[in-house]
Amino acid sequence: MLSRRRSFSKAELVTRSEFRHQLRRFERVGEDAARERGVTFAQYLLLLHLAGMPERDWALVGELADRLQLEHHSTVGLVSRCETAGLVERRRSEEDRRQVQVHLTRAGRATMAAVASELSEELDTLVHYLDQASTAG
Repeated sequence: MLSRRRSFSKAELVTRSEFRHQLRRFERVGEDAARERGVTFAQYLLLLHLAGMPERDWALVGELADRLQLEHHSTVGLVSRCETAGLVERRRSEEDRRQVQVHLTRAGRATMAAVASELSEELDTLVHYLDQASTAG
């Protein structure tokens, strides 16, 4: 089913453009902060999602793929690169030996925390912008 095209006012286009600009700035600072710590931004995001799993400190590859919005095989490769770098480790589930859990290592947690800390100010700026945009429109 085709959706109807909607026209946007100049103000709506300005808001959308500014949102994308602010979001890209946030990502760029994250990319730089990650690179300074020897990881890619994708590796940082994987570490962040591991640390941020609700109610546990590990995740399955499928869960990480969903959070990262990547294909399963791409996530497997990313986990492998993080494992080689000593940032994560794989462990067989005690409950279901078919499942492999991905856990942060101490080095992975430290790397994630360092990048997240560097991004705190940029995140505050992005959240402030979103608050402003939502009340303006």
